[in-house]
Amino acid sequence: MNPQIRLYTTAPCPDCRRTKEFLKERQIPYEEIDIEAHPEAAAFVARVNGGKRRVLTFDVNGRTFHCSPYDAAKLARELGFS
Repeated sequence: MNPQIRLYTTAPCPDCRRTKEFLKERQIPYEEIDIEAHPEAAAFVARVNGGKRRVLTFDVNGRTFHCSPYDAAKLARELGFS
């Protein structure tokens, strides 16, 4: 079963662009949520990151983590691909 991946991003975020590239190269489906366009998503991100508005935040089947700064090895581990 593939994990359900939600990716909380902002448009100007270079780490977000790198991560989306990482996922697309591996054909890993994800749902992108721009926290600047969705205040409830921004509140979620702050809540799961100790009050910090941290992008790039992931929600994978209800488990949250951040990958900021972008780290391909950490991301692969977190997603169970290494």
